[in-house]
Amino acid sequence: MTAQKIIPNIWCNRNAEQVGDFYARAFPGASSTVEARYPNDGLLDFQLEFAGAPLTVSVDIPDPRGADTTRLTLINAGDEFAPNPSISFMLNFDPLMFGGDEDAARAQLDQLWGLLSEGGSVLMDLGEYPFSRRYGWVQDRFGVSWQLMLTDPSGEPRPFIVPSLMFSGRAQNRASEAIDFYASVFADAAAGGRFPYGAPSGPASAEALMYGEFRVGEQWFAVMDSGVEQPFDFGCGVSLEVQCADQAEIDSLWEALSAVPEAEQCGWLADRFGVSWQIVPANMGELMQRPDAYEHMMEMKKIVIADF
Repeated sequence: MTAQKIIPNIWCNRNAEQVGDFYARAFPGASSTVEARYPNDGLLDFQLEFAGAPLTVSVDIPDPRGADTTRLTLINAGDEFAPNPSISFMLNFDPLMFGGDEDAARAQLDQLWGLLSEGGSVLMDLGEYPFSRRYGWVQDRFGVSWQLMLTDPSGEPRPFIVPSLMFSGRAQNRASEAIDFYASVFADAAAGGRFPYGAPSGPASAEALMYGEFRVGEQWFAVMDSGVEQPFDFGCGVSLEVQCADQAEIDSLWEALSAVPEAEQCGWLADRFGVSWQIVPANMGELMQRPDAYEHMMEMKKIVIADF
């Protein structure tokens, strides 16, 4: 399993276990596990309906080779927040992951597309585009966005799952700035390729990025400036959880990332672009096994966050 320092967290409306079960069935070899539950006693009035229910659910998705696994965490809460396409998940179907068999890569892409699009909404039709012979963008029945792409095997290899940040609204045309910022904030991080539009496209300037990328350790992230006006911004529906080695790293990242003081809540923050982050200790899993796990969880991941 590739070392994963940053774990995407997806806010679910009372159905995290159902969402996890769906992804475990949709992705070959994937699994879903309830990590923590709400206690049966001591809840606040607005949390009483969650007594004994899952609090967080982990979803582990292997790449087609079974070599690397990506973890997503599902937060089981109310309807305060919801995911939107500002953060999506790019799925790279590289024929090299299928023994060089492009037909096999296409077949699995199409199969997964069918499962994710059922009951969801298509954002870009599945078909051939200048950048890929097979690509589509879909928002599934739970509001999570996925970009499925047949990757050119002659290019530099990338992980199967790459979180993708779309800069629109208040963050429009700042994707290139974000690459430089994140590459400077995280240790062992670096900028990747940048591909500007070259000419204005809707709200995107000529210098805005049609596509760009950066990495943190072994993890890759994609960025793009939206070429059309969007009705959403970054928010808490999808947040990025950073697992820190010690308090010094927590303090350093918090100081560098936090840009919206009113959004700071028990380990959560919003950066200069509006992206939500959770800054937590790397041994969070061990801490969740303690008798006081729920109290610790509420210290680090507050279930109701100030809307900003």
